[in-house]
Amino acid sequence: MAVTEVFHGVSGILRPFREYITGLNLSPGDQIVYYGCVGTCTPFVELLAIAIRGNKADQIFVPLLDETKAKKIGYVEDVGMQVCGGAVSVKPKVIVVMGGLAMPMMPLSKDDVKAMISRHDNVKVVGVCFMSMFKKAGWLHTIPFDCLIDAQLNPAEVTKQDPVNPS
Repeated sequence: MAVTEVFHGVSGILRPFREYITGLNLSPGDQIVYYGCVGTCTPFVELLAIAIRGNKADQIFVPLLDETKAKKIGYVEDVGMQVCGGAVSVKPKVIVVMGGLAMPMMPLSKDDVKAMISRHDNVKVVGVCFMSMFKKAGWLHTIPFDCLIDAQLNPAEVTKQDPVNPS
């Protein structure tokens, strides 16, 4: 995959995601299905979901690859997009694979993800990861990403008050 554009900051993740999804011209009832880790991927899924909240497609979150636990993502007033709906049937037009799935110690492999993708016909596959996780895990030649967003979070600066000598 060739890098075509480089962006910065949170908008550098959300804007290209929104542009890609908008360009697919999805219809009402089409599904964008995010596959990710519970807890760590969920906030990023909700952030991506807010970027495309005006899209007509339904947005769904699947923990790991367990489609029996799929939940709808919806707008919650004064909060934003949240995984909040009851169980739903999964029939994606777009599969979003979150990078947390490629982290060491996850109970699945790139081949499991590839098999999940192959069960769905005519889908676009988007990857969203941080710190080159898909590359580090060796997934780039296995997962057929149509679009890949790889954000860098370096450095992370932390400033704290010295508890012994507060200024």
